[in-house]
Amino acid sequence: MNSKVKKGEVARAVIVRTKRELKRPDGSYIKFDTNSAVMVTKEGEPVGTRIFGPVARELRAKKFMKIISLAPEVL
Repeated sequence: MNSKVKKGEVARAVIVRTKRELKRPDGSYIKFDTNSAVMVTKEGEPVGTRIFGPVARELRAKKFMKIISLAPEVL
């Protein structure tokens, strides 16, 4: 198999969902059932081509627009 990531390699990732509550500026909280991350390159582009499940809206402020466009839902 020709994998983009080799076994034992240290990779960069962006956390897209956490079980820990995240407080938003409007005072509301958001938390997910699972923790999830998306592996990214040094430039911030996702390594994979598909993202499963919802992602947090806070990624937009951190300029991860490609991840947001690939995600099926943004909460």
